[in-house]
Amino acid sequence: MGAVRRTKTKRRTRDYDQVCADVNSSKHLAQYQASKDPEDLPGLGRHYCVECAKWFESDYNLVGHRKGKNHKRRVRLLREEPHTQKLAEAAVGLGTDNGVRSQEADEMAMDS
Repeated sequence: MGAVRRTKTKRRTRDYDQVCADVNSSKHLAQYQASKDPEDLPGLGRHYCVECAKWFESDYNLVGHRKGKNHKRRVRLLREEPHTQKLAEAAVGLGTDNGVRSQEADEMAMDS
């Protein structure tokens, strides 16, 4: 079981909500890239795919990656709204009334 878990996290990239923040704000992306040492990155950190959060050795590899199925799938997923805590709470019925109860709910409570 330990070996399976290690391989699952070995090539883990940034999550969709983090990448959405990178795409929407150049400041957020600059802060992330500043946290990495260019000497430790492929191609000295010059060739970066924002949507997939991956560095590449050369511009040729980056162009080839952008034509690929995995990149196109990731771009399609990023067009959707990222999941938030507010959406999760609304899905289970929490916080949908914004503190205002309907008259029907009040009447049902009084009848009970």
